[in-house]
Amino acid sequence: MATATSPRSAGRRDRTAHRPLAPFTADHFRLYARQLVLDNGDRWEPEDWQVDVALDIFDPGTREVWLIVPQGNGKTTLMGGVALYHADFTPSPWVPIAASSAKQARILYTRSEEFIQRTPALYKRFKPQQGYLRIKSEVNGGWGIQVYAADKDTGEGIIPTLCLVDEPHAQKDLGLYRTWRGKLRKRQGTIAAISTAGEPGHDFEVTRDRIRDNAIDREQRGPAYNVYRGTRLVMHEFRVPRPDQARDLEMVKAANPLEAVSKQELAELLASDTLDYGEDWLRKTCNIPARSSKAAVNEADWDRAQTSERIPPGVPVWVGADFAWTLDTTAIVPLWMRSDDFRLLGDPYILEPPRDGTMLDPQLVKDAFEEIHARNPIEAVVMDRSQASDTALWLENELGVDVVIATQAPSEAANQYEKFMEALRGGGADGRDRIPWLRHTGHRGLRRHVMNAIARKLPGDRYRFDRPAPSRTQSRQDVRVIDALTAASMVVASAGVVSSEPSRMAVFH
Repeated sequence: MATATSPRSAGRRDRTAHRPLAPFTADHFRLYARQLVLDNGDRWEPEDWQVDVALDIFDPGTREVWLIVPQGNGKTTLMGGVALYHADFTPSPWVPIAASSAKQARILYTRSEEFIQRTPALYKRFKPQQGYLRIKSEVNGGWGIQVYAADKDTGEGIIPTLCLVDEPHAQKDLGLYRTWRGKLRKRQGTIAAISTAGEPGHDFEVTRDRIRDNAIDREQRGPAYNVYRGTRLVMHEFRVPRPDQARDLEMVKAANPLEAVSKQELAELLASDTLDYGEDWLRKTCNIPARSSKAAVNEADWDRAQTSERIPPGVPVWVGADFAWTLDTTAIVPLWMRSDDFRLLGDPYILEPPRDGTMLDPQLVKDAFEEIHARNPIEAVVMDRSQASDTALWLENELGVDVVIATQAPSEAANQYEKFMEALRGGGADGRDRIPWLRHTGHRGLRRHVMNAIARKLPGDRYRFDRPAPSRTQSRQDVRVIDALTAASMVVASAGVVSSEPSRMAVFH
C-alpha cells in the first residue's frame, strides 16, 4: 500500500537541485537520512509520513509534536535519526530522550550508537559515551544526546533544544513530559512524544483525547491517518477508527504506514494462537486504547459499582490489609457492611515505599490504622500475618481489634477471587438484572490497582487475581501493583464469614 503524501512533502525533491540545501528542510533531511545505515545493511530512506513528522519537529513555530503509530513502524529508527540530525545542525545541542524503562533506554542508545558505527560520515562527528548513555557532538559541542529511564525527577537541571519522549503510554503518567515541556522556553526548544496507544483512562490517553477534541485544524490524510493541530502543537495519529473495524485488514494496514509492514504479516499475527487480542492487536497493532484480554475486572463492571455514598463516621468497619515494605505498596481498605445486599469499600490508604532500597516506615502503617479507627471503629483486620507479625500484635494489643488470617495460597486466593467477582457482578431477584452488592467510592488509586490485575488460571478451572507481569523493576511498579485489590478481596471474602465457617479462617485475640 502506498503511504499518504501530504502537500508539505510533495514537489520538494527537485527544486533545490542547483543550490545548496538548507538544514531542517525536507530535501536536506532526506539527504542526511540516506547516509544512515540500518542494521540490515540498507541505507535509511525515510517515508513521506516520517519526513512530515520530522518537519513538524524542526518547525520553530511548533513546541509539541505527538506521533501515535502502532508498534513495528520504525519509531525507534525515526527517533534516532531525528536526534542525530538535530544534534548535527544545532549549536550546542542538548537532546534528552526519555525511555519507558531502563531496558528501553539501553535499546534507544544502542540504536543511535549503531547508526554512528555503521555510517562512515558520522565517525568524526559524534562520540558515543556508552557508560553515560550519551552521544557527544564533536562538531557543535553542547551536552549532546542523553538517554534517560523515565522519571520526572531526571527532568530537573536541563536546558534542552529538543526533547524526545518514547512510549509515554508506558510511563506512570505524563509527569516527565510536562517537566521537560516547561524547560523549553530558554532555548526555544521542541518536545516530541512518540508512542503506541495506551490503556483507557491513563493520563496519556486522556491527554490524547483532549488534543484531538481541542484541535483548531483537523486534516484527514488517509482512512486511518489524521493530523490534529492546536496552538503550537501537532499530533500525527495512525489508528483504526473503530473497534468494529479491527479485523478489517485493509483498515489495519492503513493504520500501519510503514511500507515494510504487509497485510500478510498482519493476517498471520491476527491468526496466532498466542495473540492477546486486547494487548497485541487492539492496542499495539490498531492503536486503539485497550487492556489485556486477561484483565480480571472490566471497566463497565467496576464503574457500574461506583456510588456517591460514603461510610458514615462512627459505624464499625472491617479492614483488609496487604503489606509490602520495599517495592510493592501497602494497602489498607475499609469495608462497611450496611446490609447483606449493600457493602461499601471506603477510600483506601495506599502507602508507597521509598523504592530506594530502604523500607516503608512501619509508623506510617500504624498511623493509617489509627486514622481509620478514630473515624470508624475497626472490628477486624483481615491480613496475612506472616507479612507483618509485629503490626498484627500491635493491632491486637494496642487497638484491641481482631486479626483474621488470610493468605494468598492458591485455594484461598481462588476463593477471594470468586467472592469478590460475585459481589461485584451481583444478581437480580429475577435472574436478569445484575445489581452489585459490593460498591466503591470511585477512588482513583483503588481503580488503578483493580484495572492492573489479570485473572490467572489455576488447576481445576479456578482463577485468582495476579499481577500483569513478573517484572519487579522500579520503573514498572506502577503498572503492576494490585495490592489494594488484594486487600479488598481478602476482606470481602472474609467479612461476616468467620463465625459461621470457623474452619476457613482463624481469628487471633
